[in-house]
Amino acid sequence: MTALENSPLLFVLAGLAGSLFVASIIGLVLRACLAGGRTNPVIINLNARINAWWVMVLILALAFCIGDTAVVLLFAFISFQALREYISVTYTRRGDYRVLLWCFFFFLPLQYGLIGINWYGLFSILIPVYAFLLLPISSTLGADTTRFLERAAKVQWGLMICVYCLSHVPALLSLNIPGFTGRNSQLIVFLLLTVQSSDVFQYVWGKLLGRRKLVPEISPSKTLEGLIGGVLTSTAVGAALWWVTPFTWWQAALIALTVNILGFFGGLVLSAIKRDRGIKDWGHMIEGHGGMLDRVDSISFSAPIFFHIVRYWWT
Repeated sequence: MTALENSPLLFVLAGLAGSLFVASIIGLVLRACLAGGRTNPVIINLNARINAWWVMVLILALAFCIGDTAVVLLFAFISFQALREYISVTYTRRGDYRVLLWCFFFFLPLQYGLIGINWYGLFSILIPVYAFLLLPISSTLGADTTRFLERAAKVQWGLMICVYCLSHVPALLSLNIPGFTGRNSQLIVFLLLTVQSSDVFQYVWGKLLGRRKLVPEISPSKTLEGLIGGVLTSTAVGAALWWVTPFTWWQAALIALTVNILGFFGGLVLSAIKRDRGIKDWGHMIEGHGGMLDRVDSISFSAPIFFHIVRYWWT
């Protein structure tokens, strides 16, 4: 079933478009009234973020309209770009080239191909078992032992975050939920809206009420007030979206709370890696947001847990 045949999904996408339209108007008014004819970096960044959200929502909506295959291919591209950004800032040597070819051109497409043919048994263990065993073997054949353990761990960790974890988003399409046939794309919308809104609300509440820094050494902008306000607000968003899921409202709220907390820690872990590498953003692909990995860091931690919650309790 495509988005054009799915009334609840169309309703949610229309609501997103309406919200972005209002945000765009606010951004234009702020630029016209508050900037005072001068360059205001905060307002410029706000409008850039809103414009980027328009593009991201339209691309996702287009994929939904085309069908499940398009959604799988879209997330395969997201994984490819996220892994490229990750590898670009990690320490690699000539002996790792063969390993990187395995990652980008074998395990990544195979992982998403298994989702396409709904082979859960191999999809669930391909990377954490077979890739994790094969990649160090391949690296060993390069006969380069300089910082071998560090290099092997970094590549495996990148493959886990950028490919294995993110692939659980389109994998939601393969779940056979009684009474929910043909509507699995709504689970993707629920997950993305809940987790991404948490990021937005944490930023907003942090700016409004933020006083106590959580981990200033890792993420100076994250505050306790922002975390609590953002998680609770986005949990309310998840509860309000119960009607697009197979959950009751209170189940939707509990699941939203779980994925929001995991999403926060996902962003925190990826921020720690960025600090370790001495960078602010993973890239510059998405204006106002940084790189692809900056945008999906929270999803990488929440998607596998959400997938398995749904799989083990609703299928």
